[in-house]
Amino acid sequence: MLDVIKILPENVANQIAAGEVIQRPASAVKELMENALDAGATQIDLVVKDAGKAMIMVSDNGCGMSEADAQRCFERHATSKISRAEDLFALHTMGFRGEALASIAAIAQVELKTRRPEDEVGVKVVNEGGAIKEQVPTPMAAGTSFTVKNLFFNVPARRNFLKSSVAEMRHVVEEFTRVSLVNPEIGFTLVSDGKELYHLYPGNLKQRILGLFGNGYDEKLLPVHQDTDRVRINGYIVKAEYAKKTRGEQYFFVNKRYVKHPYLHHAIENAFMEMIPKESFPGYFLNIEVDPADIDVNIHPTKTEVSFLDVKLVYAILHAAVRKAIGQHNLSPLIDFDEPSNLNIDFGEVVKSSNPIVQPSIPIDPSYNPFRQQRESSSREPMPRSFGGFDPFAKKPVPGDWRQLYGERTDLPSETDPVASMATRDGEGAVVFNEPAPSPHYIQLNQSYIVTTMKSGLLVIDQHLAHYRILYEKFLREMEHAEVQSQQELFPQPFTLNVNDASLLREVMPELQQVGFVLEQVNPTTFVINGTPADLGEANPVALLETMLDHFKTHHADVQRDRKLGIAKTMAAQLAVKAKTPLHEKEMQNLADQLFGCAVAEVAPDGKKIYTLITLDSLTEQLNNG
Repeated sequence: MLDVIKILPENVANQIAAGEVIQRPASAVKELMENALDAGATQIDLVVKDAGKAMIMVSDNGCGMSEADAQRCFERHATSKISRAEDLFALHTMGFRGEALASIAAIAQVELKTRRPEDEVGVKVVNEGGAIKEQVPTPMAAGTSFTVKNLFFNVPARRNFLKSSVAEMRHVVEEFTRVSLVNPEIGFTLVSDGKELYHLYPGNLKQRILGLFGNGYDEKLLPVHQDTDRVRINGYIVKAEYAKKTRGEQYFFVNKRYVKHPYLHHAIENAFMEMIPKESFPGYFLNIEVDPADIDVNIHPTKTEVSFLDVKLVYAILHAAVRKAIGQHNLSPLIDFDEPSNLNIDFGEVVKSSNPIVQPSIPIDPSYNPFRQQRESSSREPMPRSFGGFDPFAKKPVPGDWRQLYGERTDLPSETDPVASMATRDGEGAVVFNEPAPSPHYIQLNQSYIVTTMKSGLLVIDQHLAHYRILYEKFLREMEHAEVQSQQELFPQPFTLNVNDASLLREVMPELQQVGFVLEQVNPTTFVINGTPADLGEANPVALLETMLDHFKTHHADVQRDRKLGIAKTMAAQLAVKAKTPLHEKEMQNLADQLFGCAVAEVAPDGKKIYTLITLDSLTEQLNNG
């Protein structure tokens, strides 16, 4: 039998290894910018073309490399950061495994230019597919410049899996934001297809947050500071009243390295408990500094996950720090007592006023009796019929159903009305029911479920899921057949997004217009709402748009059909009648009728069961067995 195990060629092994580190253009951006940080740069410039698929260039003014290092840096596991395994637990740099440049060079055409300050000229190295093609001297300023062209040029299958340029650019901007946010003392620029998106000057963390997310964050931030023997926490949280429907502004850093840590995220959510609305998310920009020996960052190829030696301690300190920041904000005095008072009131003049002081009084009617009403049979109007009671001789409808005040009354009792026919008057004019009034056809259970009778038993409908399904199919029909109904805003409402969310909103704007949104972009990150869907009601359009953007960021819907489904699903879920909402019988009947007119009446768009049937047989069995 022939041997079947063989050693892979070096170029194939490098391409496989590159797939773990370089997944998309944003991955190369991250690695190159982190290398610039490790080189001690004070200015880092990023230039991309076609969202990095055509070209990525990262230039810095760091320490540079010698001619030998410039050639050796493309070798696998070539690093200046560690020399033994123990060094992995004493890391103070971003990169350390020596895989980034080798991985990038294996699947792209790379040009490196570098010069140390003490050298007269620099060196230029060209590497294509992992092989060095050219190495020559070149004049340049001190620092390093990496130019990566035609990413995945020799792995076309990988290139075909890249998303649209708009989607890939969002990932590039996100990596740029993560690196620049936690290094405010360094200047950064980002240029995309010849257009400058960011020009960030050195400063403090708050200035960097405003530079990345807009000046509107100036009044939204609360400082967080906690210093202990084991953990030090610095940064900002967003005030509870500015919590968003999206998870966008949530940044954790450990020793200035961006990480994702659901457990620590729960610490912040728990600190904001009962302060933010349901389905809203707190924003934060926090850096946690710990001893490098207390964490392990070598558990993920992209180093976005870390393991703490004592994560419960970090959780407790983080939770306490956030609660402290929130408490200091809520308890801060509203008056600055250090400032001189401008309330120059002469109380003597007030006392000397010639106007007499009169004791206030409230007129009352001592003969008023709220339980005594003058009822006239010629003007009786019943309250809207709903589960909970019915008085056919009430003078006015019970407040709560405004439709009965302005709409045409169609539910006046008649001689054939099965409820009104039960009520008569005795000799003194009192209401007397000859026999118990029958139950209505539709009743509401716990203000969340609609119960109605059928020949085979009882039908129980979840009112929220039923309305969810009805609106979902309605919005889909409107988008498919261009039956949009929009209402113009009397006062157009402006709102601002970060660069990533603004790019995503521009991408899905055609689909949003198909459901009734009329949006206008006034600058790269600011939009104006000129019109909203006719069914929006009292819902907040900005919050609804943020929820939809969060859905797209979570599910990465790039296909137009998927985007339409996502918009319809998100809008329907937000606008559907919620549980604990009282409904009148007519409303319950309309909801049931529309539900069974849907193409799919059994399950909601999220897969949950909408209704259940309790059969007579099952009732009989339960009663007999009871």
